[in-house]
Amino acid sequence: MQHLNLALKFLLELAALAAFGLWGASIADGWAAVLLAIGLPAVVAALWGTFAAPKARRRLPLRLRAPFELGVFAFAALALWSAGSKTLAVAFAAIALVNALLLTAFDQWEA
Repeated sequence: MQHLNLALKFLLELAALAAFGLWGASIADGWAAVLLAIGLPAVVAALWGTFAAPKARRRLPLRLRAPFELGVFAFAALALWSAGSKTLAVAFAAIALVNALLLTAFDQWEA
């Protein structure tokens, strides 16, 4: 169960990137939509890789990293909502919440 929870967190990370890409594509037209659909996930991935990834050189301490990670997931849910995918937004937020609770229960935040 613990390995599945870590796999779920990774899938949430990928889904968050997709959510930011979908939102970026939905708020503009033409080349701007393409740039936002690629650029927003790239920026989020760079921030995650710098501050939250397990092997990041500048990984935040847990007291800062947990809110950062949860904030990325919250903004991803809001991005889905804003892009018109309300059901996906609610499902994503619910799954992220369950994942965070399980990370706490299994003491996996440092994994």
